[in-house]
Amino acid sequence: MSSGSDDKPGLLGCRLRAARETAFVGREEEVAVFNAALYGGGCSVLYVHGPGGIGKSALLRRFAHEAAVAGRPVSMVDGRMLEPAASEAEPVLRDADAVLLVDDFERIQGLEGWLRERFLPRVPVGALVVIAGRNPPDMRWQADPGWAGALEVLPLRDLRAGDARTLLDSCGVPAESREPLLAFAGGHPLALLLGAAVAVKDGGAGGRWRPNQDVVATLLDELVGESPSAAHRRALEICAHAYMTTEDLLRAVLPEEAGTLFRWLRRLPFVESSSRGLFPHDVVRGVLEADLRWRDPEGYAVMHDRIHAHLAERVRTASDADVPGAVAALLHLHRDSGAPADFRGCHDEDEFQEEVLREEDIATLLRVVTAAEGAASAACAAFWAERQPEAFRLYRRAETGEPVAFSAWLRLAELDEEELAADPVVAMAWAHARATTPLRAGEHLAVSRVWALPPYRGNSPVMEVIQWRVIGNCLRSERLAWSYIEIRHPNQAWVERLRRHYGMRDISGQPQLGEVFAHDWRAVPAQAWLERMSRLLVAGPAARPGAATAKLAVLSQAEFAEAVRKALRQLSRPDALAVSPLTRTRLIAERAGQNPATALGDLLRQAIDDLRADPRSVKFHRALSATFLRGAPTQELAAEGLGLPFTTYRRHLTAGVERVCADLWHRELYGTGVPVHLRRTALPP
Repeated sequence: MSSGSDDKPGLLGCRLRAARETAFVGREEEVAVFNAALYGGGCSVLYVHGPGGIGKSALLRRFAHEAAVAGRPVSMVDGRMLEPAASEAEPVLRDADAVLLVDDFERIQGLEGWLRERFLPRVPVGALVVIAGRNPPDMRWQADPGWAGALEVLPLRDLRAGDARTLLDSCGVPAESREPLLAFAGGHPLALLLGAAVAVKDGGAGGRWRPNQDVVATLLDELVGESPSAAHRRALEICAHAYMTTEDLLRAVLPEEAGTLFRWLRRLPFVESSSRGLFPHDVVRGVLEADLRWRDPEGYAVMHDRIHAHLAERVRTASDADVPGAVAALLHLHRDSGAPADFRGCHDEDEFQEEVLREEDIATLLRVVTAAEGAASAACAAFWAERQPEAFRLYRRAETGEPVAFSAWLRLAELDEEELAADPVVAMAWAHARATTPLRAGEHLAVSRVWALPPYRGNSPVMEVIQWRVIGNCLRSERLAWSYIEIRHPNQAWVERLRRHYGMRDISGQPQLGEVFAHDWRAVPAQAWLERMSRLLVAGPAARPGAATAKLAVLSQAEFAEAVRKALRQLSRPDALAVSPLTRTRLIAERAGQNPATALGDLLRQAIDDLRADPRSVKFHRALSATFLRGAPTQELAAEGLGLPFTTYRRHLTAGVERVCADLWHRELYGTGVPVHLRRTALPP
């Protein structure tokens, strides 16, 4: 369709054009590239590509306006109308001043080879052709040396933040609705315009603005369209929910066709790739999430649980260098349940580099900590760097190599007077643990220390990477009793997140030390901690008040053993087992879904039965079975039934009870596995 036919004053087309020009914002760089080509200083072919709704058609209309102002004849071809395309394109073959604009090129993508090899070489030098479509150009354009100076490729991105605000202003969006609308739409023009229409119509909604289902459905049609199959749609929904999508993630959720679906995803115009996998445009991510949660909440929960389980396992098994990225992927699943709203990991993943501390970095450590916190903090950092150099990580700006922060994860099982005197934060943590629930044999506590240069404190990308490292340490540490996180220059949003979302207690008592947050990982283990956050996301904010995870009992070894002895004597009484402190221990928490009293009874019976696996323990098994499983009325009758002298029976029974106590205590500390009496360790006589 040729430009100019509907521009006469008095026609509706003139009015439409004026309104569109008023709503056009930004794109200064793209217009500058077009004008350079228009006035003979640039390329002959300009290829614009970007996802649906990103503003390609609006940009072509601006190009048409710029060409008309320059006095050059303009022709426009719409890929949705194939029949008139040839005649509309012919002027550019005859006139060196002609400008040809081709929109919706993805509809006629099959003509790309013909266009490149047959049509465009016939265009006179001086003429200008602009192609706009969702898909990037075939690599053969850029691989051909002949096109090196004649073709310019322009990926069209979101509007900048200032331009997005200007667009909302031009639409008359109430001030109180702008922030939630921008949080949803970002800089995506179509999403902004559709959201603006809803916000203007429902001006009283204020900060509660949400995209309604009409907006979501329209964006899905325009941005995503129809999927080839139900499996393809599920792959899209997984890609929208996950931080980054890899083929192994797809395989964990959709075992069949994972490879085929991954290859399909990576070719979609609204899906981008990074070193960690695929991720969709933010608006596509948002509308796919909103649609699935509304349309199929049960399916959404199932998908979330599968992705969550896969990513939680990745955190546990990742190499040390991959821990921050693995934690970022896991925490991204919690972004709508109180996690950071400005989660930026997808796009800034390589902005900062994490390194282990080397001996030659000690001088840098002292310089950075002195600049960040002063000489006293530098002395403290130097003290720990000498004692636990493996605890330290250095963070550099990737672009310049500039060191900007250090972190330390101090593992402490015992402290001497010198260590307590050297670090007041460690001394506070140690005193708190001793006064609350002290460490048990083999356990340790950890103290996280962070030193960052002033420009990088608070809610900064490097602090986010450090946060991922700290959470990874918590989730991966064996025998971790307490963790303590000091925030010297607290950002209020981060403080609230630690307190409300991550369930950590503020134990700060000395203002000069900043805020110190503690968590007892025996009372709320890593798995329960993750499940709580997962439930908050799936159930939504309404479930938050009742979503607190019940804390486990943290018993000393003596208290634990006494509870086991009592539970063995009450094994035939479920009512008595129900009130045992053992029902609130890790042992029973690991048996999720069972009635606690039933789970405890099953556990005790299994512990007795396990003794049969070791020939040296068979006599203990017989004594315990006769006493607690078969329920002999008296110990004398139990001994008589076994054909044993009473003193021998009592010795076997006592040793068997001690063996069960040791086995269960080992499982309480280390988790389920091979009973301790079957390990290659010293056995009691």
